[in-house]
Amino acid sequence: MKGIHDPAAVEACLRACRFGEVLEAQRTELFLLEYEKGELVTAPHFEERLFQVVVHGSLVIYFIRDDGARYSLSSGEADYILGDMDLFLPSTGSIYTEAAEPLLCLALSLDQNREALLESNSFLRLICGSLTAKMVAITALDAAPGSLTDRVLSYMRFKCQGGVLWSLERESFSLRCSVRRLQRIITSWLRRARSFRPAKSAHRLLP
Repeated sequence: MKGIHDPAAVEACLRACRFGEVLEAQRTELFLLEYEKGELVTAPHFEERLFQVVVHGSLVIYFIRDDGARYSLSSGEADYILGDMDLFLPSTGSIYTEAAEPLLCLALSLDQNREALLESNSFLRLICGSLTAKMVAITALDAAPGSLTDRVLSYMRFKCQGGVLWSLERESFSLRCSVRRLQRIITSWLRRARSFRPAKSAHRLLP
């Protein structure tokens, strides 16, 4: 992620943004964020909460269940809004946003501007419209969990501290599979150098 605080660049993106008129009142607080493909844009463990509007590029939003199952929730391109839920909730659970390609967003710190934003009727109308559209889109989805291999990968990446799976016996219960099936997947990853063993009975994903 790269931050850009050039006023001219922010001004150009603000003029091109569909919601530029609403965001005009926060002009001095706005900045730009660039993301590489595959980079996380939002995640529950991120400390700072941001309101973001996609300028160009695209993203995908998904939910990771406790058993590692990944459910696609939405996707977005130019003018897609992020951080609308964070305005009211301190955390969005296990919801992640990932850049599907190089991504540029207008950004605003919610932590520093929350009160001013909550007092703006035009901004709140924007948020209501965004949340309503997302609810309609989500109810139309028929999400399906991936394979066990995909679930183990998501589980280690998002649910295991530092990406380390410490006990096959314990984690197989969370993943709802047998120890033997889990061992088979981990062994195949070790052979292909996709993981390694930092300690006895522990397995860690390679970056």
